[in-house]
Amino acid sequence: MDRRPRVALFVTCLVDTLFPDVGRSTVTVLERLGCEVVFPAEQTCCGQAHINTGYHRDAVGLVRRFVATFEGFDAVVAPSGSCIGSIRHQHAMIAAKAGDPALAERARAVAARAFELSEYLVDQLGATDVGAAYPHTVTYHPTCHSLRLLGVGDKPLALLRHVRGLKLVELPNQDQCCGFGGTFAVKNADTSVAMLADKMNDVLSTGAEVCAASDSSCLMHIGGGLSRLRAGVRTVHLAEILAATEDAAK
Repeated sequence: MDRRPRVALFVTCLVDTLFPDVGRSTVTVLERLGCEVVFPAEQTCCGQAHINTGYHRDAVGLVRRFVATFEGFDAVVAPSGSCIGSIRHQHAMIAAKAGDPALAERARAVAARAFELSEYLVDQLGATDVGAAYPHTVTYHPTCHSLRLLGVGDKPLALLRHVRGLKLVELPNQDQCCGFGGTFAVKNADTSVAMLADKMNDVLSTGAEVCAASDSSCLMHIGGGLSRLRAGVRTVHLAEILAATEDAAK
């Protein structure tokens, strides 16, 4: 593509409401690599929460709005494997189930251009070194949707290995869920807490200063547990690490 790719930021509900620095960091990284980043103000929830809890008819309007908002861009990028997983694997299904094949086809077309941040950087832009510097010891938790639904593999790790000053330590049992799972943590609180305890033990065993991941929801869950332990380990989104530079590294 000769011109700059025109990329739409899908910021996600959680980032927009609670973790805006993750959205800003995503823009910083994409612009640093030459993308024209647009934030469509008309965007709303992707509907994942509705779909996963069985409210499929209520999600149709959200799918329709998402498609209308994002179908004019070269790519849609979100700092969330969970939301991109819903867009790719649920949107067309919801439209078809509602008896709207035209919307289903449009949803499939948008989904084909929707990417989690690390896979867009590595697969679409061909970048592993994004000019970041982050002088800390970091362990990485691969979130369930990015690992299993999207199959991002080691792309986040490839990006982290090229961050100057960063020491990456392997997380034991890294493929195990942290216990969040959206409404799972509410409906199955005892099981969720037990899974979180296992994840925190694994994080603490690494001696890392920072636990990173590509979904703010999982980081919120892990970070909440670690803060109650007063463990001194921070949770930081992958985008924030990739946006950091030698002048601004924290």
